[in-house]
Amino acid sequence: MAVYADLAVPEEGKLAENITHFARALRRAGLPVGPGRVVDAIRAVEAAGFTERADFYATLEACFTARPEHRVIFGQVFRLYWRDPQFLEHMMSLLSPLVRGVNEAPAARPAERRAAEALLDGAQAPARDGPESAGEEIEFDATLTFSTEERLRKMDFEQMTAADLAAAKRAIATLDLPVRPIAGRRTRAAARGRLPDWPGTMRAAMRRGGEIQGLGRRTRRVRWPNLVALCDISGSMSSYSRMLLHFLHAAANAKGAGWSAVHAFTFGTRLTNITRHLRARDVDLALAAAGQEAQDWEGGTRIGASLHAFNRDWSRRVLGQGAVVLLITDGLDRDDAGALGAAAERLRLSSRKLIWVNPLLRWDGFRPKARGVRALLPHVDSFRAGHSIGSLEALAQTLSEADDRGDRDRLRALMDAA
Repeated sequence: MAVYADLAVPEEGKLAENITHFARALRRAGLPVGPGRVVDAIRAVEAAGFTERADFYATLEACFTARPEHRVIFGQVFRLYWRDPQFLEHMMSLLSPLVRGVNEAPAARPAERRAAEALLDGAQAPARDGPESAGEEIEFDATLTFSTEERLRKMDFEQMTAADLAAAKRAIATLDLPVRPIAGRRTRAAARGRLPDWPGTMRAAMRRGGEIQGLGRRTRRVRWPNLVALCDISGSMSSYSRMLLHFLHAAANAKGAGWSAVHAFTFGTRLTNITRHLRARDVDLALAAAGQEAQDWEGGTRIGASLHAFNRDWSRRVLGQGAVVLLITDGLDRDDAGALGAAAERLRLSSRKLIWVNPLLRWDGFRPKARGVRALLPHVDSFRAGHSIGSLEALAQTLSEADDRGDRDRLRALMDAA
């Protein structure tokens, strides 16, 4: 059990003001904290006293949190605001851009970056030494102008700064993922249905002495498909995989999206099921748990073996209801191209629609020359980019369109011509 030192009573009697500022930081971090809860928190601290840190923490947590996922964010904001004497320097280190290969990113716990951004709203992070950061200033502003939003929509995830990535994650969390229902073979009674209901009509006539007063109608039942994602987390895909997992988390937790279920798998050198981790409401906690489950981040790539493992162990469990499958990979595989093609063909036959999301499509000069790309391309229904917010918006709009092909036909023509 952790031992907390006693807290000194703040000078000049500004405890209520500090609690108010703390509540504003929680609200910016995503917690539903209103004026009523602030008043309740101040009164609760007055009643409970301000002598021990553990009691103070428990009092504020009871007033400001309503769900289990809120506690993670609350704990990080509390640590940075009340408990860490070097919280300002620590938050600056979390938010300042890093030069790749020179500095190592600090190990941030789930929701820690969000807590830092909430407490430093409007502050500027110090620039790092290096050719990429000379003279660069990052302003943390929650309001984006139209030009900034348009720039973020087109910017490659690989080129984004920490502030850009934070804004991109907020935009991805609000994406709408429409889906069309699938008409089933079974029917149900409906006053305006297109199918005649002969058994229902006869049963109604028998209740009226054999007199038929109207023809009953039926319509087909509808069901919602599953969304299944297979995400490549190898070294060449790591920057894009994290953003696409944010996209999948938004799909898994969207209210009224229409998907029957969202299943997510990662693969590098092996296949890992992270479906249950993405169900956590807090995205930072969900991705941290998924990262601990998948031990092959930024490693090698075995696309064919991973697809074979999915077809063998999971396809019958998650693809039985006409699922839409997202295959997120750059197609750069060193294994046997014939085995990759066979696994992709079986995956396509087992799914309602197979969409390949490839960040390499961002290049205008992209050609299907790699063996893995040539093996996968004939077996996909649609070929889409996934390198920016704009490309994910386009992907979200075409998930349920049966006739969408993306760049598939153009690239297949280039492959056939070669």
